[in-house]
Amino acid sequence: MPDTTLLLEMLALVMAIGALAGVLAGLLGVGGGIVLVPCFFYAFQTLGYDGPQLMQMCLATSLATIIVTSVRSVLSHNRKGAVDWSILRGWAPGIVVGAIVGVMVAASLRSTTLQMVFGILGIVIGAYLGLGKSDWRLGEEMPKGIRRAILSPFVGFLSVLMGIGGGSFGVPLMSLYNTPIHRAVATAAGFGVLIAVPSVIGFLFLPIDPAMRPPYTVGAVNLPTFLVVIAMTLLTAPLGVRIAHAMDPKPLKRVFAVFLTLVALNMLRKAMGY
Repeated sequence: MPDTTLLLEMLALVMAIGALAGVLAGLLGVGGGIVLVPCFFYAFQTLGYDGPQLMQMCLATSLATIIVTSVRSVLSHNRKGAVDWSILRGWAPGIVVGAIVGVMVAASLRSTTLQMVFGILGIVIGAYLGLGKSDWRLGEEMPKGIRRAILSPFVGFLSVLMGIGGGSFGVPLMSLYNTPIHRAVATAAGFGVLIAVPSVIGFLFLPIDPAMRPPYTVGAVNLPTFLVVIAMTLLTAPLGVRIAHAMDPKPLKRVFAVFLTLVALNMLRKAMGY
């Protein structure tokens, strides 16, 4: 039986992480995974679970939460007619294939390598959030044919390597191809479902050394963390939405971009042993 004090410490940390992720998701419209993965990493590490597969547990548990939040988001957006189902259907096969390949690659890498991947991609996302312009365009409509066949697996693949849903890559991609932002956000939630479901199924079968994983972990997914985070994000996301409506979120998005960049740089620092 795990130590009661350890379980209470873990519960307190995870509740704080879930609350923060919910507020930021409601406030800035960013996916929870971009916040959850580094928070899980530092929480699990602080609790003594600093093994060679630490990042795999963080990615898998984050993606498990994304299944619930993305399904809820898609259903909510669909009631308002905001989901572009033609984009979703066209991009679904490639995203699923990319997610499956992402799980296989992630399972074969050491935690430090995944930290470096998260750090590099986190800096790219932070730069886009902080410096990107809403009028930037790569085309007038979403790519089809061979370009879609190339791009769609990369969305799934890179998202799994970061433990995130469809928002961080899907929304910028659709915006760059002239998709209205509300439709891009709604459709990217569907990307999140396509990414998270196959990847979590794969991670559930990933063997983790019992001495290196938190209590009640199945494969690489920590069930108590998953349940507590889902409960907390559902409670605190509306608070973030209320704050967003009470003030201009654009300066806050730039502050978050700086925060994300610093977190990503710290991931890189730790991965390189400094």
